[in-house]
Amino acid sequence: MALGELITIAVIVFIAIPAPLFIVLHFITKWKQAREISGGDERMLEDLWQLSQRLEERMESLETILDSEIPEWRKKL
Repeated sequence: MALGELITIAVIVFIAIPAPLFIVLHFITKWKQAREISGGDERMLEDLWQLSQRLEERMESLETILDSEIPEWRKKL
């Protein structure tokens, strides 16, 4: 066998076995990273949670004020 034939066989074997395996493993890694939440997203979710808690407290305060000032307000809705 000539050197050119050996190189051709080596390239074909590389393309047939390790290259597809590398591509599959690469995309599996990317998919796993995409499922995880980033630090920035985690902070944003925490901020949104705190905001929702404050808004809920404000709503309860408003309802308490309305209950004391206008007892029948719920029936008017």
